[in-house]
Amino acid sequence: MSVRIPGVTYANIVDKIVVHLGKPDEPAENVTINFIDYIKNVASSELYPTWPEEALRANIYAIVSITLNRLFTQWYRAQGYNFDITNSTQFDQAFVKDRGTFENVDEIVNEIFDEYIRREGNIEPLFAQYCDGRISQCDGMYQWGSVDLANQGYTPLEILQYYYGNNIEIVTAVPLDTIDGSFRGSPISKGDSGVDVLVLQYRLNRISNNFPAIPKIPAMTGYYGDFTEAAVTQFQTIFKLNPTGIVNRGTWYEIRHIFNAVTKISELASKGLSQENISRQFSGITIEGEATPRVELLQYFINILSAFYASIPSVVLDGYFGPETRTAILEFQKTMNLPMTGLVDKTTWDVLFRSILGIVTTIPPSSLSVPLELLDIADYPGIDYERGMGTEYPGVFVIQELLAYISSNIPDITYVPYNLIDGVFGPITESAVITFQQYYGLEPTGIVDEITWNKLVEVYRNLRYGESIELQLES
Repeated sequence: MSVRIPGVTYANIVDKIVVHLGKPDEPAENVTINFIDYIKNVASSELYPTWPEEALRANIYAIVSITLNRLFTQWYRAQGYNFDITNSTQFDQAFVKDRGTFENVDEIVNEIFDEYIRREGNIEPLFAQYCDGRISQCDGMYQWGSVDLANQGYTPLEILQYYYGNNIEIVTAVPLDTIDGSFRGSPISKGDSGVDVLVLQYRLNRISNNFPAIPKIPAMTGYYGDFTEAAVTQFQTIFKLNPTGIVNRGTWYEIRHIFNAVTKISELASKGLSQENISRQFSGITIEGEATPRVELLQYFINILSAFYASIPSVVLDGYFGPETRTAILEFQKTMNLPMTGLVDKTTWDVLFRSILGIVTTIPPSSLSVPLELLDIADYPGIDYERGMGTEYPGVFVIQELLAYISSNIPDITYVPYNLIDGVFGPITESAVITFQQYYGLEPTGIVDEITWNKLVEVYRNLRYGESIELQLES
């Protein structure tokens, strides 16, 4: 339980932190990263996700406290350095550039990243030294010892007091009063007003372009009224947060994350990857030095994934498999636990494609506008799609996305569940195509030829965007 004493100054949570990738006097790269992402990175580098939650929380409190101590005291900058902290465990704590993080660790960090340890009567965050307790010992917390204490029923505060003394407390930091994207501190809810609410409204309206189930906020006035509450609630529902309509820390940072992701994806989509390239069959192995349409598709998929995986760098969409693309493939393979070859064989391609599906198919079609915004499907790709075609034909995925949305709006068309979209033209897809063709007076072949393709796009656009075409079959 964190406490706040009226009239006492607390440490500030900054939005960014500069990390030196080496010892203080060692020439090394400096990395600027969001504070919360830094904490997640360190926690995932220092801790094991299988540890009891109480031990994880105690250790994360220590990680936050050490970080804030370095920032609060300007420890390194006061010595003339141009960074805030190092990734040397000899001096600070572990940080691995571009590493992935653990989901349960992320959830805890989202909740407590702005809480830290201090001694009673002090303002300064405690430099809560810790070590593993097996290979190395220190005058602070033993990480494996915290696991033992958690298994004995100790609470996070009791674990911390065991190592640092009974005169410590957990307090909540005060975020900086800026509009740099940091959470303001207290939950934002109906009836509130101010710059925070205006930023929130702007981001939600932008996100709703890609997730139309989130209702638009008609007037962005900076006042948290019924429309803003409805948009927040729907956002929380889609992204599996508690749908309270109140913006707490977790909701605020998830909104910021999704806003950044959809903005980046829209920039990628505007580059105009052609349907011909998207529908091109994958074959063989893609290697460094190759310049083919499938390389452009490969780069496009990498860039979409880079918006969701910090470990995967974005690349230039130029259709050339150069060193930059190879490095991105290596990072993708590392992230997905594949052999790190830097080559794109069928296994790597299949995992890449499934990863793209994983992003866009975890959201119901009523909540996500993917095909027309990410894939330029206005023109027929020149391929007749039929039962038996698989993931080597990305157009099958497009067809399933269209049918999933259309069938969720028109009951007479066989429903394609969004969670069964797999890029494989199977019996459910075929049945949906046949009933779609019957509904619109087309020959019910179950094959998506040019006529059926164009009708699918037409109907989808009308349902999604309200274009003025007649949906119902005229008698």
